[in-house]
Amino acid sequence: MLENKEQERTALERLGEFGLIEHLTKDFPIEMPATVMGIGDDAAVLQLSDDHSVVTTDLLIEGVHFDLSYMPLKHLGYKAVVVNLSDVYAMNAKATHITVSVAVSNRFPLEALEALYEGIRLATKTYGVDLIGGDTTSATAGMLLSITALGTAAEKDVVYRKGARANDLLVVSGDLGGAYMGLQVLEREKEVFKVNPNSQPDLDPYAYIVERQLKPEARKDIIALFPQLGIRPTSMIDISDGLSSEILHLCKQSGVGCKLFEEKIPLDPTVINACEEFKIDSSLVALSGGEDYELLFTIDQKDFDKIKGNPNLTVIGHMTDASLGAHLVTRDNSQIPLTAQGWNSFASK
Repeated sequence: MLENKEQERTALERLGEFGLIEHLTKDFPIEMPATVMGIGDDAAVLQLSDDHSVVTTDLLIEGVHFDLSYMPLKHLGYKAVVVNLSDVYAMNAKATHITVSVAVSNRFPLEALEALYEGIRLATKTYGVDLIGGDTTSATAGMLLSITALGTAAEKDVVYRKGARANDLLVVSGDLGGAYMGLQVLEREKEVFKVNPNSQPDLDPYAYIVERQLKPEARKDIIALFPQLGIRPTSMIDISDGLSSEILHLCKQSGVGCKLFEEKIPLDPTVINACEEFKIDSSLVALSGGEDYELLFTIDQKDFDKIKGNPNLTVIGHMTDASLGAHLVTRDNSQIPLTAQGWNSFASK
């Protein structure tokens, strides 16, 4: 996985900016009826309905958000799209369009950007969105990738971080901590590779958590599940910075407190095993690890029977009056104040 392979290199200057854009985007068909004009003019043109439009953007910088020594460019392209679509789904909206802007240094040949866009194209196909524009430019060092995602939802369906009420149930999709532990495995193997470049890591035992880090998925399926179950969340957020940080966002925006029960936090056995191997507390990983891109939301207590037993959803706590604060109830029934210890890109290293 970590070895350097010789491959053909085509200098980007041979194509120029517009030639590069045309080359990289020629295999992105237009699928959305709302797309009047995609790539090829001064701006994209969309025929939007009376629904609300949602817009989100994300910036990824090499050395800060991703490490190309173990992150394949195809996976990077896919993940960059997914993390933006996750924000759209967190509004209970349908993702429809993306734009992609990339800045690269001259160390990247055309073939590298082809791999990046192959991952982007796979994501657009998987999630049914159109690529409608963006920008390319040069950088003095490394790679910078920015993606903007657009979506739509009927006014009555949009779900905000505000809206949770005392006694609402706190629910999460999927399981937590896998992405962080996958990162720990990849970082460890990177250090081994530095010492012995001929070593070949055995990642099979860690396949699930490594994939959670390198190729996460946005929970479009959960958004589709809500109307099937007959529920509408009262508040919602996606888990990008760790469970504790996201809970505190909901509490602050909704003006409520929370009780989160440690024993209810969903953990995959692979995560538990990896935590034991790395001597890390699994609950701490779920609370602070981040990059899971699961959906965290609240529902009225009367809707409990509608989600009870659903394998995709876990009730992990409930909201309280704001005066009671936000707490983790441990397995021994102690209460610990929740603190935001998730990812902070501006924190000193």
